Amino acid sequence: MTVSASTPLIEVRDVTKHFGSVIALGGVSMKVHAGEVLCLLGDNGAGKSTLIGTLAGVHQPTGGQLLVEGRPVRFASPRDALDAGIATVYQDLAMIPLMSVTRNFFMGREPETGWGLFKRFDMALADRITHEEMLRIGIDVRDPQQAVGTLSGGERQCVAIARAVHFGAKVLILDEPTSALGVAQTSMVLKYIRQVRERGLGVIFITHNVRHAYAVGQRFTVLNRGRTLGTHAKGEISMDALQNLMAGGKELADVGTELGGTI
Repeated sequence: MTVSASTPLIEVRDVTKHFGSVIALGGVSMKVHAGEVLCLLGDNGAGKSTLIGTLAGVHQPTGGQLLVEGRPVRFASPRDALDAGIATVYQDLAMIPLMSVTRNFFMGREPETGWGLFKRFDMALADRITHEEMLRIGIDVRDPQQAVGTLSGGERQCVAIARAVHFGAKVLILDEPTSALGVAQTSMVLKYIRQVRERGLGVIFITHNVRHAYAVGQRFTVLNRGRTLGTHAKGEISMDALQNLMAGGKELADVGTELGGTI
């Protein structure tokens, strides 16, 4: 099946998710194209985590539709999402600090050499690939056998993203990748997100930091209480207006009035 360039890599149409009587998602719609960074913004409780789980195959939607390259899909597990080219990099990174950079890079997908009972992990090949992939993004891991916990937070984020890209992701879902990083480390990760976009992948950058989103995003979708408040292209909305929309401008104004001032 030939996919048109105008067809989104992934599209969410009016997706709902209920946990018993709790409505976690009340109608979310968004789409991301190849070579695009879509920033998904929302405060705590907006529904970001539930949406991540739904896109990653952890949760099955109660209603609505999920399409991958124009085809309706229903993921029964995270493996289904990975097989469809959707990779999620969570805040905790799913890394083991005392294991080497290489071991973490290839966890569960180790290249092998030899035959039959003599088959073994091809460490030399894995070290070379790990070094080359990290060097492509400007990080020189001189010894891929060093513990991944010795890397900075920004470098570990880049390892996790590079791992997903290397193993064939078409869409990267990044869950608050800069939330616990300093200025220099945040800059490193944001630069790499731009590189990933330039390689033709679609990126869903989930954050509550409007400044970080505005630095790399082309479009911005705002979540509030499980619903999308709309999607705006970068040229259509200012950073201040986006912050106001995400935080709930009317609610803040009402609180400011009650307190006898402005917020």
